[in-house]
Amino acid sequence: MRRKKTGPQRHKRGRQLTLRVSVHVARAGLLALALIVFPLVAVAAPYAAMVIDARSGEVLHSRNADTRLHPASLTKMMTLYVVFDAIERGELSLDTRITISKKAAAEPPSKLGLKAGQKIAVRHLIRAAAVKSANDAATALGEAVSGSEAAFARRMNRTALAMGMTRTTFRNAHGLTESGHLSTARDMTRLGRHLFYDFPDYYNLFSRSATNAGGKTVYNTNRRLLVSYRGADGIKTGYTRAAGFNLVASAERGSERIIATVFGGRSVATRNAHVAELLDMG
Repeated sequence: MRRKKTGPQRHKRGRQLTLRVSVHVARAGLLALALIVFPLVAVAAPYAAMVIDARSGEVLHSRNADTRLHPASLTKMMTLYVVFDAIERGELSLDTRITISKKAAAEPPSKLGLKAGQKIAVRHLIRAAAVKSANDAATALGEAVSGSEAAFARRMNRTALAMGMTRTTFRNAHGLTESGHLSTARDMTRLGRHLFYDFPDYYNLFSRSATNAGGKTVYNTNRRLLVSYRGADGIKTGYTRAAGFNLVASAERGSERIIATVFGGRSVATRNAHVAELLDMG
């Protein structure tokens, strides 16, 4: 018959079990403390900003303005600039109907929900890209202009260099994170200014709170700022985890037009509040 363990042996095993539990609890506590103390270090995107007087080009404020960062959907400003230029050159028209490729249809959100083989007018793709920030629409536009997204990205880069965006390299038409797809607050501010002055007939797209994109009503990703800040009329939001909450904003008050850019906002609300402060500098 097995004797029941008592005395020192039993107490020793109890102490070992208690010690192991204490170690696990201590480790869990340290992990929880690390998450409390350092949460933003792990997830925060780098910050950059620039503000200019759009009419004179005078820089009113800048911080990390030449640091190469992830632009996210600010990219679509260049996508649309190149498309507007292609229309002006007669390469396609607003009424040109585009057949959606499998690649375009497979782009992740934000998207219009285009299907491979579907036909849709360029004007509706432009609206979807400008207002809803639809990735499938952006890719479809790039393919329509240049035959492939890679060829379109090369055209984007040539256009960027021509307007002095010397620290920007594009790899796609939509702005989703990709190696080497980078820009700066200075370059994106410059692009926003060119959009306004080079294509004034199209600029109103960026101030629409909603629009028809081929049978679907889409809503502006920037509508909170448009309705809350006096004179705001654009331009483009952007978000990915790597980028944070980005925005190139423009506002007009009387004879003044100010363009402000923020990279790396922590949320839509804090980004918009900060952009409003920057616009107030004008």
